[in-house]
Amino acid sequence: MVDAFLGKWVLVKTENFDAYMVEIGVGMALRNLAKMAKPTTTITKDGDTITIATDSTIKSTKIHFKFGEEFEETTADSRKTKTTVVMDNGKMIQTQRWDGKETTLVRELIDDKLILTCTMGDVVCTRTYQKGNC
Repeated sequence: MVDAFLGKWVLVKTENFDAYMVEIGVGMALRNLAKMAKPTTTITKDGDTITIATDSTIKSTKIHFKFGEEFEETTADSRKTKTTVVMDNGKMIQTQRWDGKETTLVRELIDDKLILTCTMGDVVCTRTYQKGNC
């Protein structure tokens, strides 16, 4: 099921990103930079290890994980989280926990697009990616 997610994805649309960043605690200066970035996300698989690399002119991050196993993640905004990723009903669900807080990032494929839905409390952000050249 994860194979459909593999490849390079380019951000084409964002909704409510600033409000989401406020909710997770990102400062104004970094939010302003992040809103200008047009990141690409590359998802690869090596055996049962998945890698998600996100690259932009502002910051690049890379996480490696096995489904269902908790790992330590340093996010693009420098949060240190305990993160778990699972596949559920065709969706890749990433849960980040830090300082008693929790956010969920759900990746799903709809109409040949990768839809990333970020939820923190009542705030929901949607980021739409299309397949790019590898």
